[in-house]
Amino acid sequence: MDPRRDATQHTKAVLNTVLQGSGLDWLDQQDFEDASRGFIAKLDTPTVTKEDGTPIWDLTAYAFLEREDAPETVNPSLWRQARLNMLHGLFKVTDRVYQVRGMDLSVISFIEGDTGWIVIDPLISAEVAAASLELVNEHVARRPVVAVIYTHSHIDHWGGVKGVTSDDDVVAGRCRVIAPEGFVEAAVSENVYAGNAMTRRATYMYGILLPKDEKGQVDAGLGKITSVGSVTLIQPTDTVTRTGETLTVDGIDIEFQLTPGTEAPSEFNFYFPQLRALCMAENCTHTLHNLYTLRGAQVRDASAWSHYMNETIERYADRTDVVFASHHWPCWGTGRCRELVQSQRDMYRYLHDQTLHLANQGFTSLEIAEMLTLPPQLDRAWHNRGYYGSVSHDVKAVYQRYLGWFDGNPANLHPLPPVESGKGYVELAGGADALLAKAREAFERGEYRWTAQLVNHLVFADPGNVAARELEADAFEQMGYQAESGPWRNFYLSGAQELRDGVVRFTRPDASNPDVVGAMSIGMLLDFLAIRLNGERAADADIAITLVLSDLGERYAIEVADGVFNYTQSRDAAGNQATVTTTRAALMELLAGGAAAAVQAMQAGRVTIEGDPGKLAELMGLLDEFEFWFDIVTP
Repeated sequence: MDPRRDATQHTKAVLNTVLQGSGLDWLDQQDFEDASRGFIAKLDTPTVTKEDGTPIWDLTAYAFLEREDAPETVNPSLWRQARLNMLHGLFKVTDRVYQVRGMDLSVISFIEGDTGWIVIDPLISAEVAAASLELVNEHVARRPVVAVIYTHSHIDHWGGVKGVTSDDDVVAGRCRVIAPEGFVEAAVSENVYAGNAMTRRATYMYGILLPKDEKGQVDAGLGKITSVGSVTLIQPTDTVTRTGETLTVDGIDIEFQLTPGTEAPSEFNFYFPQLRALCMAENCTHTLHNLYTLRGAQVRDASAWSHYMNETIERYADRTDVVFASHHWPCWGTGRCRELVQSQRDMYRYLHDQTLHLANQGFTSLEIAEMLTLPPQLDRAWHNRGYYGSVSHDVKAVYQRYLGWFDGNPANLHPLPPVESGKGYVELAGGADALLAKAREAFERGEYRWTAQLVNHLVFADPGNVAARELEADAFEQMGYQAESGPWRNFYLSGAQELRDGVVRFTRPDASNPDVVGAMSIGMLLDFLAIRLNGERAADADIAITLVLSDLGERYAIEVADGVFNYTQSRDAAGNQATVTTTRAALMELLAGGAAAAVQAMQAGRVTIEGDPGKLAELMGLLDEFEFWFDIVTP
């Protein structure tokens, strides 16, 4: 029996207000016209599988989105966006420019050079990238891939690269790989240093475990959902280091605009003067974007974002006929293109300036998030709606960037953790039954945020309380139904699912694959080992190892004391206890396989140790493997 509930009368009233009282122009069909423009072909069945038949992409699960009117369990604005994101296939954008949309969270673009394809952002997985390349080869022209451009460091813009080219082609010079300055470090660090927690939270953000239906996952706002195929990486051959830098790639001139610290730490826009076409990477899409992404990442700079978009307008607006990005659909016409970029420039500027305006009057992030709304002319533009980001959590991101997590109130300086505070609130309420009764009254009044706050204390005080878990799930569910943001809906509904069914495990998505790990510098790799070190168990450790990488001609002093892992390049460890000599490849193998791999590597001669071999084993024993399926909504 499906435990999910119908929309309550309170939720229906909220969604009716979106339809009747939001000021949105529901008759405006421009986005649907743009998202359909230039259509050439699509897959007969929009599914992609691995070689063993495992599905990694399946749009057929979203057939329920064919109906035009939103059901009572989905915000009608999000429903509209979800239907737009279903317009999939191969499209011609302008002369020499093509896109395949609806094959992943992101969009892959193809520029027709003199002899081959220039591929922009090859999606998350190699399999969907390969299927997209085959679609354009079949319906436009079969051509070699002569270049790949990574617009920025997020995985949905490079993970599928080996679906369109290969290491051999890149090494042989048959294919260039172009990226902005800082790309490798940003791409690798984000997917490794906090990758375990971030990827676990991403299962909530994208609703990966939810059913695809009117009470489940309908969209991610930025695209439909993430593919789950083979993540790959080929390091860049060409790095762009300054705005105004121009490369000629297979007869096509490309002028770059660096935009670091905007939507990603390493990112650029670029302009095709021969085609009068502007690629905005992920800096200008058909949604209010994240200044803080709910999966977790460093807070983004709204001021820089707005500044770079203003620079884009000054440099390119008057000579642009079409703007396209690596999500959603293009915009055509010089005037409309300027209006789109200008509107989003003003949106990020407003959120930045007005958050600080209120913060300087003493308001906290929680208060500002309740107070601030976009001006009507910005708020009612469909491309500024909060399908991916939201005004609420973007405001908190601006506050966090400047003032941090602490709001200045000493009561919030050292609060009790959730379990301890939960027990206190339950006692204060007069026990579990009394708290539940108050929470149920709030639920019946349609006060779902308060219901969740109340009953969350009981769930953390007593995670085995089934009635508390069910009521919190019911509250999350109604908030999910009401949410305009795809990630907000997915978070609420995923939380409800986990409260009812426990942690549902499936094959773990893993960005820490050999290509990603192989792109790490030795310094980054050693930094990650320091993160894995169990400081408590290492408190009394005394380890001094000299690591020699024979193939790189490098040596590192590794020293563990007082629960801290330190390393220094170009010297031996003080009081050296063991010298470990190996190659980079063998080191990767050793670290991936743990102590058992270390023994095998030594037996095979891939690792040699002078001194005490027990010190290497001791170090390996102090490195934790992170559990992926940790609880989120319970202790």
